Amino acid sequence: MELFSLFLLLGLGVHWLNARGQRQRTALLAEQLRPYQIEKHMEQLTSAYMRALGESDLARQTQILQLQEQAEQQLAADFQNLAQAFAKLPAPATRAFKIALPFVDQLSPKATIDMRRMLETHAKGIAQAVDNAQGLTLKERAFRLMGEMFLMQHSCHWFCKSKTIASARMVARHQTRYEQALQAVSPETRQAYLAVIEA
Repeated sequence: MELFSLFLLLGLGVHWLNARGQRQRTALLAEQLRPYQIEKHMEQLTSAYMRALGESDLARQTQILQLQEQAEQQLAADFQNLAQAFAKLPAPATRAFKIALPFVDQLSPKATIDMRRMLETHAKGIAQAVDNAQGLTLKERAFRLMGEMFLMQHSCHWFCKSKTIASARMVARHQTRYEQALQAVSPETRQAYLAVIEA
């Protein structure tokens, strides 16, 4: 019975420390996001892209996609500014856990992900998709940009909570699995992203 009580107390302690760390990371990211309208632009673009991709009339699809240019440019600029601001913050506050254990960042930095590098990767991916240097069609470009946005949102949820929760939220909100988002982004984003999470 004493052993059970000890494990129960230990489990409660780990849970409390994890919850405290999650609140701190969530507050940090929210503070950094406050000056920007990233979420607003993402909602607008996701809604427009889904509407366009479901449109059978090619002319109407093209019109919907072309009307998103200003929101796309603003999203890319805001996210670039966010990544630059976040890059100035010190570790370990900017590190997400690969596994949700308190103080793992202090025991082994390899057990964490540097969110500064992650945001830089996403900023480049979003900017490249918006600039469309690869010459994708409007439909392909919309699909690529959705992948970039979903993976970026996954990274933010991972930073605040955990990879498992981030993946569950992406399925719930966008009916998209983590692996699908990873395949939808550009090869350059995917390579840079995997380098960050596997470092």
